[in-house]
Amino acid sequence: MKVGVLQFFGWPDRSVPIASIYEMALERMAVMDGAGFDAVWLAEHHFSTFSVCPSVHMMGVMAAARTKRLRIGTAVSLAPFYNPLRLAEEVALLDVLSGGRVNWGAGRGFERSEFAAFGIPGEESAPRFHEAVDIVLKAWTGDRLHYQGKYFSYDGVEVLPKPVQTPHPPVWMAATSMPAIEWAAGKGFSILMDPHSSRADLIAKRRHYFEKLTAAGHSDAGRVIPMARLVAIDETADKAREVARRAAGWTVASYIGQGSHHRQEVRTFGGKDPVQFYLDDVILHGTAEGVADQIAALAEQGMDYLMAAPLSRRSFALLTDQVLPRVAR
Repeated sequence: MKVGVLQFFGWPDRSVPIASIYEMALERMAVMDGAGFDAVWLAEHHFSTFSVCPSVHMMGVMAAARTKRLRIGTAVSLAPFYNPLRLAEEVALLDVLSGGRVNWGAGRGFERSEFAAFGIPGEESAPRFHEAVDIVLKAWTGDRLHYQGKYFSYDGVEVLPKPVQTPHPPVWMAATSMPAIEWAAGKGFSILMDPHSSRADLIAKRRHYFEKLTAAGHSDAGRVIPMARLVAIDETADKAREVARRAAGWTVASYIGQGSHHRQEVRTFGGKDPVQFYLDDVILHGTAEGVADQIAALAEQGMDYLMAAPLSRRSFALLTDQVLPRVAR
């Protein structure tokens, strides 16, 4: 089992200076660098205190400056909100400045308020995303970019710098829905699996991805497919459950939306109360030993890369000191 950390930048209390949110995260990354974590995966969000990191590439440069071996992942670069040439430049520059440590994760997003604010019609998000990814990869691997698409056209543009990693940094596509999984599998892309699916859905989606990948003539051998999971760990199971309950409430209120106002697409939560759904089916919570057992059970189902999102400082400390040595290989 490899273990990375999905780093959100939550700002639930606006009386706290926002700069302290970033400094705490960077201090955490420095700890990760020496503790055996594989990567930090930086979450990009806009217009919400759920996570106040609108540029994972700028944050990635800061992470590179504070670390030496930790890989720096984007989870994700929200490709429809960028000019793809600018996106190719920024990720390549991060790869150069980090000494070739970038894991590039790209996604189309699903937050309605973000699309509205950036003026991207919802029906355009997927084709813009697909076109942007195609352009970025071509910009990294060719001398000059010639491209004619629906949204972007270029004639002989030399995109500099090129990434350090050749032919380019390892690439993942965020894939939550079945159409997204099938598109990624058909193209041979590896995928990032989201922190909001139930554990049962996560396993089913991983199997579906494997089937579609194989059917498209691509191999699953050696692929790293991170699963993102919210994690609450404490000295007792009851304390950890309470941390998980508070985090579930915050997630539902700020990230999902309540009542008639939905920030994402409408979801059913398996017929459960949304907070209870997260508590029962999504968040890994318990003592260090208990969470390690839950991670091992997922590994037995083929989920062998945990992208953990610790829900408290204590969760991160116990993940680092007690869980990681139990599960990492």
